[in-house]
Amino acid sequence: MSDTTNETQAPAGSPYAQLGGAAGVRALVNRFYALMDELPEAWTVRRMHPQCLENSADSLFMFLSGWLGGPPLCMRERGHPRLRMRHAPYRIGPAERDEWMLCMRQALDEQVSDPLLHAVLEQAFTEMAQHLVNTEGHAGCAGMGDHSGS
Repeated sequence: MSDTTNETQAPAGSPYAQLGGAAGVRALVNRFYALMDELPEAWTVRRMHPQCLENSADSLFMFLSGWLGGPPLCMRERGHPRLRMRHAPYRIGPAERDEWMLCMRQALDEQVSDPLLHAVLEQAFTEMAQHLVNTEGHAGCAGMGDHSGS
């Protein structure tokens, strides 16, 4: 996927712009998935994804672009994100939420130097991760393949 986007669509004060536009969002996404690959504490959530994380990273990048106030790439290519529906095949419990957030918090720690932006993004990601919890149990895929973002 190309990161070529129309930067003029992002308001100057948007989180997208504050992160540095497409390059900053891509760096956050890349670090997030690198951490998911590296951290043994993220094993359960990692195994919900395909061996190659490229498509997952592209999907998250497209979603975050619009979600953070930049170009609505996900809407253009796939329509409304419908996060709960797209994640319904996966059993996501508190453990998976926490593993996902472990990776995202560390990526934010490493990629976002502005303390206010960091706090705003961490809160927003926490709320989004909680929104996707669909079971009290411990997880994996409910008869589905991997989480390729399709």
